[in-house]
Amino acid sequence: MRTEVADRRLIPDPAPMAPGLDIEVLRGFLADADAHLGGLLDETPWAQGEIIVYGERRPIPRLEAWYGDPGSVYTYSGRTMEPLPWTERLAGLRDSCARAAGTPFDSVLVNRYRNGADAVGWHSDDEPELGHRPIIASMSLGATRRFRLRRRDRRYDPVALDLEHGDLLVMRGQTQGLWEHCLARTARPVGERVNLTFRRIVGPAASGGRD
Repeated sequence: MRTEVADRRLIPDPAPMAPGLDIEVLRGFLADADAHLGGLLDETPWAQGEIIVYGERRPIPRLEAWYGDPGSVYTYSGRTMEPLPWTERLAGLRDSCARAAGTPFDSVLVNRYRNGADAVGWHSDDEPELGHRPIIASMSLGATRRFRLRRRDRRYDPVALDLEHGDLLVMRGQTQGLWEHCLARTARPVGERVNLTFRRIVGPAASGGRD
């Protein structure tokens, strides 16, 4: 399935400057975002996983699905995720994001935030299987939500980005090693949001943590 992307000359957004933060924001990157949002909501076999927090099993506050090449197993918070095979839609989105990021991807975590109560806590995408200085391409579809980043050592001011329908955020370099990010809960009424984080598995899975 082909995807339509905007002319990159029309969409640059100056990225926040901070030590060790290497990100690029492409506003309105996906020109046919409406069609892909509806398709993903309908086609994805959504599941709500569980994680262990302080010895208790709790449902994660969002729905998700993991897709990828055969063998692209992903582990975090004590959960091991076996990949579903690529759909035509996701393969097209993968290739478009790979061209923009300048690197191939072999897997994607698809998250569905149903309302403002769905969220993801502070974490870094630094699991060992992602390798050293991983490149992550994060596609946003649906409702605008605030994406926050903070230095692990808290030496610099945090950064906040409002990611909108069709935006692409690319994180590179030392970002995962030095910074954390989250999508916080919000009390204001918001619609559904689907987020796709494309990545590449380069080593064996090991356990990490987030909620």
